[in-house]
Amino acid sequence: MANDTTIRETVILGSGPAGLTAALYAARANLKPLVITGNELGGQIATTTEVENFPGFPQGLTGPELVEKMQEQAERFGADVTIDTIQQVDLSRRPFRLTGHSGDYYAKSLIITTGASPRKLGVPGEPEFVGRGVSYCATCDGFFFRDKDVVVIGGGDSALQEAIFLTKFARQVTIIHRRDSLRAGYTLQERARKNEKIAFIWDTVVTKINGDPVVTSIELKNVKTGETWTRPTDGVFIFIGHLPNSYLFQGQLAIDDQGYLITDKELRTSVEGVWAAGEITDPIFKQAITSAGMGAAAAIAAERWLAEHEDETEPALVVG
Repeated sequence: MANDTTIRETVILGSGPAGLTAALYAARANLKPLVITGNELGGQIATTTEVENFPGFPQGLTGPELVEKMQEQAERFGADVTIDTIQQVDLSRRPFRLTGHSGDYYAKSLIITTGASPRKLGVPGEPEFVGRGVSYCATCDGFFFRDKDVVVIGGGDSALQEAIFLTKFARQVTIIHRRDSLRAGYTLQERARKNEKIAFIWDTVVTKINGDPVVTSIELKNVKTGETWTRPTDGVFIFIGHLPNSYLFQGQLAIDDQGYLITDKELRTSVEGVWAAGEITDPIFKQAITSAGMGAAAAIAAERWLAEHEDETEPALVVG
């Protein structure tokens, strides 16, 4: 792909539900979209063990299965998918230039669906033990904790989904939450409470992760009483939310104080010809189906915009 000067009608950054749905709609509009996957094909949902609330799949399916079906459908209509990670973007002129590990890409229009990444605890020991007992993906690492005692940090849907999944391997799963009630949906809460392998520690935060050379214990603090203690554990799975992957666009697009790209009701960003969809611009819903809907809307908007501007003379492409 290096030094390819092809100017695409539209390029889609990201390959989760928003990106792949945008690709489907753009491909059906004959825009021949290019999807640049990012670090991982499918984004966050590719690490989800069970997707039970995506319409059309009454029995549910895994995240990777959903991604595979969405990619296959988009490619059927002519979308191209390339595995690369963009390191730099230039949105100051069209065609936009995107620089990745494999070279430069050029686009008349751009749909950003770069999603979000796991939020870190920010406590001593966390970075040192990533891959050695600290994980942000039960699907990826659960197998390595067979018959072990692990803790899950968080109280939302993701935390409970991953805790339930971990019971397939671990001997005991303890959910640690800083509040005295969960934020997860009712059905997930009921499933977790009824699971004999799952226990709860309320009103508590992790202040440090210990180990040598792998995780051996965590230090805890009750936020109401101030009590502190050390608890042995073999693994720490962290699910406390996500941060939008917007760092590439700082100084080029309008971004709010939480890091989300700012869009209007038609998902347009502050630069003409650039749209954003999915969790990169959605701090509220954060669902696969809402991201998919936004991806479809962004592609429709991009197709209409391109049709309105097809007679405009593009600036000469300067490579280098």
